[in-house]
Amino acid sequence: MIIGIPKEIKNNESRVGMTPAGVFELVKKDHKVYVQSGAGEGSGFFNTDYQKAGAVVLDSIAEVYGLSEMIVKVKEPIEEEYELIKEGQLLFTYFHFASSESLTKAMIKAKAICIAYETVEDADGSLPLLTPMSEVAGRLAIQQGAKYLEKPVKGRGVLLGGVPGVAPGKVLILGAGVVGIQAAKMAAGLGAHVTIMDVNMKRLRYVNDVMPPHVVTEFSNEFNIRKHIKTHDLIIGGVLLKGAKAPNLITRDMLKEMRPGTVIVDVAVDQGGCVETTRPTTHEDPIYIIDDVVHYSVANMPGAVPYTSTVALTNVTFPYCLKLANMGWEAACEQDASLQKGLNIISGKVVYEEIIEAFGWEKAFA
Repeated sequence: MIIGIPKEIKNNESRVGMTPAGVFELVKKDHKVYVQSGAGEGSGFFNTDYQKAGAVVLDSIAEVYGLSEMIVKVKEPIEEEYELIKEGQLLFTYFHFASSESLTKAMIKAKAICIAYETVEDADGSLPLLTPMSEVAGRLAIQQGAKYLEKPVKGRGVLLGGVPGVAPGKVLILGAGVVGIQAAKMAAGLGAHVTIMDVNMKRLRYVNDVMPPHVVTEFSNEFNIRKHIKTHDLIIGGVLLKGAKAPNLITRDMLKEMRPGTVIVDVAVDQGGCVETTRPTTHEDPIYIIDDVVHYSVANMPGAVPYTSTVALTNVTFPYCLKLANMGWEAACEQDASLQKGLNIISGKVVYEEIIEAFGWEKAFA
């Protein structure tokens, strides 16, 4: 198969779809790989690295799309890429369709085959291609939240770990999934007091078993959320509904109950956010303030640490890439139930139910 790896052109996105090591393995299996010039530079991988691995480096993104049967990316195509996508072309990347009707309609119009990393699902319900980026985002959420709690950037002026004689900061984490667990681990390591909430008691029991005593669990409901937002300094939104829009657990009116300088980091922004006032931001302009509450909602958080993120992502996507290249998407998805769940759009038809539900579409429309 002919595989293309274009340069990511989303704002401040420095990750790349595959490392030179991944390219080397594909070429070893007699696949042709085209890499756009400069695609890996932001992650520390250069044209010569890809050439040594056996790739052909092309000057333009149009050439990569034009010559390739499968496109391997990190983030969803943006508007200027829509016209480059060919009918029947396989796109393997993060899509998060439920948060963007315009992107969904564009991919329907393109009649491409869209396999979304975030909905590839193992038999146990885990999301193997989302997990490493959720791990990065969960850890990074605390790092960024700690920074924006500083007074010069309008935060409360709180040091999460405190110091002798001064109580540590308080972190509220909504969701005890991968993001929540990693965020709790980082916050606890800094010495913060952490409250983690979820509706799944199995997850809360797990957290209670593995975390230190200053990480406490509580069942998630509106009453308890309203209680905690009044006293916590940093709030992490880590809620995920597979392939669907995230629920608004914090509404606009709740902001007035928070103390000035409280920081919200909504990791769920890719799926629409779990805070009503969330809107996507960029690494270039990451925050905005509503009712004296600092919102950090960068839609590609792991892009801030591209070397770590690219290597972690290739570690998990490569086996699927190789299977798709070796067998073609139809045979690969028929054989692999996990990969089949990644199918979101096939030749102009939405085949992932949660996307149709997110937009209130009739099935006939999709």
